[in-house]
Amino acid sequence: MLTNKTILITGGTGSFGNTFIPMTLAKYNPKKVIVFSRDEMKQWDMAKKFDGDPRVRFFIGDVRDKDRLYRALDGVHYVVHAAATKIVPTAEYNPFECVKTNVIGAMNLIDACIDKGIKRVVALSTDKASSPINLYGATKLASDKMFVAGNSYSGSHDTRFSVVRYGNVMGSRGSVIPFFMSIKDKGVLPITDPRMTRFMISLEEGVKLVWHAFEDMEGGEIYVKKIPSMKVTDLARVVAPAAKQEVVGIRPGEKLHEQMISPEDAYYTYEYPEHFKILPVINNWSSDRIRIKDGKKVAEDFIYASDNNPEWMSDADLHAWIEANREKIGSI
Repeated sequence: MLTNKTILITGGTGSFGNTFIPMTLAKYNPKKVIVFSRDEMKQWDMAKKFDGDPRVRFFIGDVRDKDRLYRALDGVHYVVHAAATKIVPTAEYNPFECVKTNVIGAMNLIDACIDKGIKRVVALSTDKASSPINLYGATKLASDKMFVAGNSYSGSHDTRFSVVRYGNVMGSRGSVIPFFMSIKDKGVLPITDPRMTRFMISLEEGVKLVWHAFEDMEGGEIYVKKIPSMKVTDLARVVAPAAKQEVVGIRPGEKLHEQMISPEDAYYTYEYPEHFKILPVINNWSSDRIRIKDGKKVAEDFIYASDNNPEWMSDADLHAWIEANREKIGSI
C-alpha cells in the first residue's frame, strides 16, 4: 500500500518518527517521506541519519498553522499524525497551548487532508484518552473523536481517518525506562505508587500497528494493540537491581493503571488475534460488517487496563529488550 507513495508524518522528529521512517523505508520503499515538525534543530540532527537518501524530506511547520499544512500536503497520499503536546504536567500548567496543538492542530489537519484529497490518515492516540483524568488525555479524546467524525466530512474526497491507541512506549523520549537508567547510579529510584502498572509496547510494535491500520481501515476505527503489562516496581528492579525504591506519590493528572478500552467503549469493541478495534458510535458504523470483518464482540463489561491484563511481561523479557536496545535508549 505504501510502496512508491508519498507519506507525511507530523511531529516526525519524535521517538515514533525516528522508528517509523527507517522501518517504512526498508519495508515499503515509498517515493517520499516528509517530516513535518516545528523544531529545526531536531530536523537538522535527524537529517544526518538519512544523509544521501533522497526519499526523506524535511518541512518546517506547525499543525497550528493550517496554511502551512496545505502547502506541506501537496502530492501526499498518506499521513501519520504524531504531533502532540504530550507531557502530562506540561499540559496541566500550559492548558491553552496543549489545546492549540492537540485539538485545534488536529482540526486543521483533518480539514487540510480532506481538501487535499489525502487517501488515508492515521492519528496516534494514547491510553490517557480512555476515561481521561488529565488535560492531555482530554485533548486526545477530543482529537480521537474529531478524526473519527472526519470520515463523515470527507464525502466525495474519499479521505479516510483512523486512530491507533497504545500505552507506555518502552524507550521513547520522556518514558520511564530511559529516566530510570539515567539516574540509577544515584542508588535511589522514585516510585509514584508501588501498586502502579503500565502497558509495555516497543516503538517497532507501534509502527506495525500503524501499518496495519493503513491496510485494514474503512474509516473511524480506533486500533488497540494487545500488549503485556508490568508493575513499575518490577520494571525498576530490572533496570537497577541494587537501587533503593522510594515512594514519592502520584503526580497531578497521573493514573494508577493505564486504560485503553473503557467499559463504555466495550459496546462497540471487537477482538482480533493481535489487537482490538473500537468502532465508531456515529452513523451506525459500529454494526457495519465491512468494518467488523472477522472480529469477535467483547463482553459488555470488558475493560482493557494494565492491571487486569491477562498478559504480563517477565523480568527476563524486559532485561533482554533493554540489552538489545541499550544504545538506542542511551541516545534519547
